[in-house]
Amino acid sequence: MSTNLDYLNPNLLPLEDKVNAYLAAEKDLQRAQVEAVNLSSEQIQEAAAAQQFEQRSATGSFPQHAEEVQQKLQNLHEDITRLRQEIIQLLPVRDEWVKVNLGYGPSRVGAFQVAGSAGDYELRVIQ
Repeated sequence: MSTNLDYLNPNLLPLEDKVNAYLAAEKDLQRAQVEAVNLSSEQIQEAAAAQQFEQRSATGSFPQHAEEVQQKLQNLHEDITRLRQEIIQLLPVRDEWVKVNLGYGPSRVGAFQVAGSAGDYELRVIQ
């Protein structure tokens, strides 16, 4: 019978570190998505203003910041995918919750098989 203190097991530290990195990457992705939305709405407003006054952007000026944001989004998606796979590999069981310590008491992490797929697992984290 497992106890409520199983989540303090030192063998789970690598898993806890990966889950914390995964959660931080998800927050960074949300911030980058908001930045991309704000940036695209600013570009639309600038284009409308320039069109109203029939102005063209200066030669050689490109939306570099927009490209940087898109690259950041792509990198974060790749990081999250990689971390998700690493966490699933670190989990000792599938289709069950594992208690981990994410800094504020027991949290749960689990890899559950996606319905209708052969061998695909979905990562779930409950803080």
